[in-house]
Amino acid sequence: MTRKWRPSLWLVLGGALAGTLALSLAGIVALRYLGPEIGFRHAAVLLAAIIGLLTAVLWLMLLRVLLRPVTALAAYAAAMRAPGRETVARPDHFGTRELHDMGLSVIDMAATLSNRETTVRSFTNHVTHELRTPISTLRAATELLEDSAELSPADRHLVAQIRGAGQQLDRQMEALRQVAAAREADYRGRTRLSATIEGLAPRHPGLRIVAGSEDAMLPLAREGAEIVFSHLFGNAAGHGAKTVSIDARQEADLLVITVRDDGRGVSSGNRERIFEPFFTTRRDSGGTGMGLHIVASLLRAHGGRISLEPATDGSGAAFRIEFPQA
Repeated sequence: MTRKWRPSLWLVLGGALAGTLALSLAGIVALRYLGPEIGFRHAAVLLAAIIGLLTAVLWLMLLRVLLRPVTALAAYAAAMRAPGRETVARPDHFGTRELHDMGLSVIDMAATLSNRETTVRSFTNHVTHELRTPISTLRAATELLEDSAELSPADRHLVAQIRGAGQQLDRQMEALRQVAAAREADYRGRTRLSATIEGLAPRHPGLRIVAGSEDAMLPLAREGAEIVFSHLFGNAAGHGAKTVSIDARQEADLLVITVRDDGRGVSSGNRERIFEPFFTTRRDSGGTGMGLHIVASLLRAHGGRISLEPATDGSGAAFRIEFPQA
């Protein structure tokens, strides 16, 4: 990026105000002396045209120095967070010194976040790819061993444990891929709460889903919203819930959604850890401990947040989801 002189913001704004004031005063003075010579009507028209022309020049300067850099920076930020982006050209015009410093900071921050996400995604893909082959081998070997008629009950029990461990590793890898996907902002959009529930209800036949405010608009694309609520419904079902109630409401500048179930709830000792990756109380039944972490990561990537509300009647769990409203 070439270094060149840039005016400071205060100089641009001060110059614009001074120019406007000077034009007004000059117009009054010019009208005073020009009016008697060519007539006040003609003088007023002439001065209005001159002042209008000079104001347009001033407006074009402000457009180039202020509006154009800000618009370009906003477009750059939008392109950087767009899914499936390739190379994004950096803005090359920043106007004032302050906008130049801010632009470089935004570009550096965007590059840092992009590199971090690329590193996480590459590491996840590498790990899952490298582990896929040994897990497949483990699965095939245990299937061959289970077909053998010579295994003792103790050996068969051991083989079953090995097969279960392989399946657990497979689930953890899939959860790891989902976490990496949830960190990427791929689900921008809006969808209606009722559409999300309608799509999810058949996948959770053991749950009775009761929704209030079904017309609420969620600031997520439908696919992203289904990931969030599907994990919450699965978590509720895994903890013995039969009914899940959803309530959406406006609180100040927040859209607040409460997802409450009638399951076994969360013990006080586990409340602080439930959003940690790989933390689960259902390891023996196939839990990976990644569902709520995926939900939190996806919401965070889209400006939202989730928290566990305090237990009220000692049963069930209640999650509070917040989205800032523009």
